[in-house]
Amino acid sequence: MNKINLSVAMVTLAIAIFSLIKSQQSSELVYVDVNKLLEGYEKTAVVRAEFQKKSVVLRANVDSLLVDWQNELKAYEKERSKMSKKELALKQELLGNKQQQVNNYQQAIQKQLQSEDQKTTQTVVNDINGYVKEYGKKHRYKIIFGASGGGNIMYAGEGADLTEEVLEGLNAAYGD
Repeated sequence: MNKINLSVAMVTLAIAIFSLIKSQQSSELVYVDVNKLLEGYEKTAVVRAEFQKKSVVLRANVDSLLVDWQNELKAYEKERSKMSKKELALKQELLGNKQQQVNNYQQAIQKQLQSEDQKTTQTVVNDINGYVKEYGKKHRYKIIFGASGGGNIMYAGEGADLTEEVLEGLNAAYGD
């Protein structure tokens, strides 16, 4: 009977030790470098290239309007000595209005570009966050910290940085 109790105690102790080790592994504190994920994620480059193309087109429109206005201003400078006071006043008002319109359009384009840049960046960040969340669940991590180079992770032992592993999986998921 003592041998059975001893055997049961040994098995129970082994299970307890195994459970403790397993729970320690799954509660390990780990992190990913968010900046490296953003830079290394293939979708980031694709999204940035698309945004850059759109940005170039919109800025070219603004530049074209500015050149038109500058050409009108130069023509006005050449012709103003031949204009009456009434014509001068009217042309100055027209040039001022056109300059204001160009400035307003330029500001609107700048706001649009900023907004679209934020939206596209947020899309990439959402993809990364979603993937890291699923990765954490799959590998049974309780917490995965995000380091951004701002000092929020001051020290981490070897093996605590999951960045490369997560980046490989993220890019593999994007490629599918």
